[in-house]
Amino acid sequence: MCAESQQGCSGKEECILHDPDKRNHCYVLWTIDNVTKKSIIKLKGCFLDSNDCYDKPDCIEDNPERKKDLYFCCCDGNMCNQNFSWNPHPTSSKPTQPSVIHEFEPVPNTKQQAITLALLISIPMLLTFGSFFLWWLYRHRKLGYFNEVPTLEPLPMPPPSPTLGLRPIKLLEIKARGRFGAVWKAELKNDIVAVKVFPVQDKQSWQTEQEIFKLAHMDHEDILRFISVEKRGDNLQAEFWLITAYHERGSLCDYLKANIVTWPEMCRIAESMARGLMHLHEEIPANKADGYKPAVAHRDFKSKNVLLKADMSACIADFGLALIFYPNKPCGDTHGQVGTRRYMAPEVLEGAINFTRDSFLRIDMYACGLVLWELASRCTIQDGPIGEYRLPFEDEVGLHPTLEDMQESVVHKKERPLILETWRKHPGLLSICDTMEECWDHDAEARLSASCVVERVATLSRTLVLNSSTLIRVDNTNEIITTKESSM
Repeated sequence: MCAESQQGCSGKEECILHDPDKRNHCYVLWTIDNVTKKSIIKLKGCFLDSNDCYDKPDCIEDNPERKKDLYFCCCDGNMCNQNFSWNPHPTSSKPTQPSVIHEFEPVPNTKQQAITLALLISIPMLLTFGSFFLWWLYRHRKLGYFNEVPTLEPLPMPPPSPTLGLRPIKLLEIKARGRFGAVWKAELKNDIVAVKVFPVQDKQSWQTEQEIFKLAHMDHEDILRFISVEKRGDNLQAEFWLITAYHERGSLCDYLKANIVTWPEMCRIAESMARGLMHLHEEIPANKADGYKPAVAHRDFKSKNVLLKADMSACIADFGLALIFYPNKPCGDTHGQVGTRRYMAPEVLEGAINFTRDSFLRIDMYACGLVLWELASRCTIQDGPIGEYRLPFEDEVGLHPTLEDMQESVVHKKERPLILETWRKHPGLLSICDTMEECWDHDAEARLSASCVVERVATLSRTLVLNSSTLIRVDNTNEIITTKESSM
């Protein structure tokens, strides 16, 4: 979105291609000042697959009829929206010439004319309704498709919860930008909240997130706290807001870039993170207070989607790609190859997913192993110098790997992030290393469950043998109590 000063339109955006059968385009949405007659850009950037944009090297608006003084154009090619113009095609005022009936052509009688007219009207209508029905059916089946733009409401949306209309929210500053929009630090009355702003093309992710948050039993300490949802603006300028609790420390990824963690902090983060994932994966029967909660797979689990609270415990966020597993109901025709390439499990990279609940939960656990590796790499307990923060597979495939890069590294070479020998010299970190290796096992069925990771880390955080005579215990408040044991 461009500021009135137009300074917001000077950057470049790399369009991410999510489907090899589709195209990316560039677009511009602008108005013209009635006084100065200068163009004022409102929106500019990447546009999803559209037949109207195919094979158009230049961004030209040719529609003479304007809606609310807004001009829109799209085009094919790198930076093709750098220049844009309005070049309307005038509608022809000449009457259509009647077709000439040659002398040798038979002139139809009145009955034939009526039949012909009926066919000319009914056949296009049948084709139109048939095409619309097939398109609706396709869209209905593909609701889970990765980053698909919903151009038709599949079902009536429930009202925001709680229903308070548009709230008096003041956006303060952008804290993060992600696949589905920007996250703002904002002020709601006297409280600081987070507002995740989805552009119109990512409305489906906004719908998925609120559907997950509104499930029973989702008010959990290790799941990001949901406050409300709102729709702001109309048409192409519409925005969809997700309002949640705000955590100043930000994501685990950003925190580890600038900070190192102690052993008690690492255990606290790892245990709460795994507990949040366990709660998400868990199927909980209905009780007197809450209804039934089905199992949910996150499908984009990574350190960017783990937030740190003030007490250094973690909570899980970003459910835009999550999948709900209702009992006796198949997953449907869900696109399996979604998420962040760096964190994709081997079976996802291969496109060989077994579309069952347990298969999707095991994909989350593979990514959990990588996040544990990120934590271990920045823990002060390791025997040796602590290196700079690195993303998983950064040494193997760099910062911007292609799908083919990840397939070669993870599937064919069966590579995993390097575990230093200095980590294994500490008994607690050794156990974490064993845990992460069992999480990212190439065989999906051999991977640990989230509940098993919680149990292991909880045990480690309570009791850790440092040497033959010292037992160190860490309680839930991170207080360290050292006692001497006669023999261990």
